[in-house]
Amino acid sequence: MNLPSTEENLREKVRELTSLYEILKTISNADSINIQTLHDIIISTKNAWRFSSDAVVEIHTTNYHLSTSEQIEKSIFQYSIISINKIDCGNIKVHYPSSKYTLEDFSSDEQKLLDTIALEIGNYIEKHQILERKALLRKTLERMERLTLLGEMTAGIAHELNTPLGNILGFAELIKDHNSDPNIASDISIVINSVIYSREIVKKLMFFSCEMPQKLEVQQIKPIIVFALSFLKSNFQKKNIKYELIFKDENITAKIDSVQITQVFFNLLINAIYASPEKSTIKIIIENDETNLYIKIKDQGSGIPDTIKDKIFEPFFSTKPTSYGSGLGLSVVHGIIKNHKGEIILQNNFPNGSIFIIKIPLS
Repeated sequence: MNLPSTEENLREKVRELTSLYEILKTISNADSINIQTLHDIIISTKNAWRFSSDAVVEIHTTNYHLSTSEQIEKSIFQYSIISINKIDCGNIKVHYPSSKYTLEDFSSDEQKLLDTIALEIGNYIEKHQILERKALLRKTLERMERLTLLGEMTAGIAHELNTPLGNILGFAELIKDHNSDPNIASDISIVINSVIYSREIVKKLMFFSCEMPQKLEVQQIKPIIVFALSFLKSNFQKKNIKYELIFKDENITAKIDSVQITQVFFNLLINAIYASPEKSTIKIIIENDETNLYIKIKDQGSGIPDTIKDKIFEPFFSTKPTSYGSGLGLSVVHGIIKNHKGEIILQNNFPNGSIFIIKIPLS
């Protein structure tokens, strides 16, 4: 190739500056990390190189891999690392076909331009990652505030309801004991069952608001889990579902309230059984590290849509028919885990289903 003249050099500089301006403008107008923005960046980069008609530009990041055209089988290339906080997170390359060009056809100014573009891409990704984290944190704080307010409200409601429900149940049982009319007996049974159901809801409200008394003791986890599973045996058989119980250490102990943790385990497993198809397997994994106990429940159901993931721990929210429950199960679980200074995390199972991970401090 012939060496470029002064006029060609000047044209190259103008083209490089124009492309860099376009890239900076594209980045400044972007409201998120997306394919279109990255595609516009590599198109502008391609136009900056001296032999742009033969150039192929590709960008590779953690979540994206784009190219201006099909990859050249045999090529020579310039590249620059894209980094965020001094950590490599991808690269950008400019290729020429090796059958037509050599490395000498790349200029040092082009390499400097590519380094600048890589720096701007890294800043662009970092900026929007920070914005996404801030938005998520804001959303989490708003949800925590809502749950705190609901907790205070439900605690008051639960206490107020307990007394009249107790009176109704007591008088209904008294009428039942002194009644000889079978029609009245049938009606009274409905009243008693309705009151008992209502008191169960009140109890769940008190769990949710952390108003139930708590008795924390250091005890082994395995007997609690095995005990809970023994009561759910018929639920598994009725749905034709198996479970796989895995202990990484059968002697794990933690400072917990065994009654409340049993309630957590019951609620999560009943949900998993409800969501699971026949002949599937629910995996229950119990493990720990130096500071925390982890309980993982993995089902193979249809999973939980992203649109409702932030609502599932809210009281009275449910995707089940009303006959299947009050919508308090997961809010109760959330309240108990919070009362244990722990956290509960929802993840997608692969290829389908959900994973609930409970993390509780060992002491």
